[in-house]
Amino acid sequence: MTTTAAYGTGERTVQKQDPQAAPPKRRFGRLRDVSLPYLLLLPALLLELLVHLVPMVIGIVVSFRELTQFYIRDWNTAPWTGLDNYKIAVDFDAPVGEALLKSFVTTCLFTVLSVGLCWLLGAAAAIYLQESFRGRGLLRTIFLVPYALPVYAAVITWAFMFQRDNGLVNHVIHDQLGLTDSPPFWLIGDNSFYTLLVVSVWKGWPFAFLIIMAGLQNIPREMYEAAALDGAGIWQQIRRITMPSLRPVNQVLVLVLFLWTFNDFNTPFVLFGRAAPESADLISLHIYQSSFQTWNFGTGSAMSVLLLLFLLLVTGVYLAVTSRGRKTADV
Repeated sequence: MTTTAAYGTGERTVQKQDPQAAPPKRRFGRLRDVSLPYLLLLPALLLELLVHLVPMVIGIVVSFRELTQFYIRDWNTAPWTGLDNYKIAVDFDAPVGEALLKSFVTTCLFTVLSVGLCWLLGAAAAIYLQESFRGRGLLRTIFLVPYALPVYAAVITWAFMFQRDNGLVNHVIHDQLGLTDSPPFWLIGDNSFYTLLVVSVWKGWPFAFLIIMAGLQNIPREMYEAAALDGAGIWQQIRRITMPSLRPVNQVLVLVLFLWTFNDFNTPFVLFGRAAPESADLISLHIYQSSFQTWNFGTGSAMSVLLLLFLLLVTGVYLAVTSRGRKTADV
């Protein structure tokens, strides 16, 4: 805005800035402050795009093609089959669909047991270690060792321990304790399911312990002291104070454990190899076998897309139910 003022015999032009308009430097600084977080996130977004989103899109495209070993050299020449691969995967009367359904049921049962036991052990250990006593720090460190170990090293160690002839498990329960008539097989047959469950719980419960222990730090000690003065016992305190206060933490923890366990591929692959026993045939390993052993990548990709849709559906329903429950509790 420009104004003209007269002084004596001359006139002088005075420029006044509009107070609503920001100075150029300040405007540039504000733009930089707004764009800086996006610039810092850009490398991670690009890496996420390359590592996850691009292969996901390619996998979806492959699920609509008859991609076998005959077209693996140039998969763009594979014939377009539409929904045929999905029809094969969900045809539960046919061998492929029946095997996929059995693997899905096995995975659901395994996931429920593993997540439940991981949460139970983690919650019990975290609540127990809330009280101060000598050696508490050492116990916390020991409990976190399975979570800190590399997955492959830990699972290979368990595979050696579960060997039938020279494994530590059979040496204890058969040779020393005499609980069985003969050394049982743990890596084949029906016992392989329990073997996989033990390794999964051993590997996953320290994460639940760590998250719940962090959540317990936000609960004021005064609440427990007031409850104790009112005559509430330890179980009533856990039921009335600890569990309601940990509800947001448990909701996120259970969802993360569910997704990790349902998608777990490393544990069964390292424990059993490429061909898992039928009782421990998790769906992630089953999809791998359907793709890389039969060379039918189209059907395997269709199974992967169906698994993705199932996990998205379960996650959406779980978040909707927990959000509604949280709003009801707040009211």
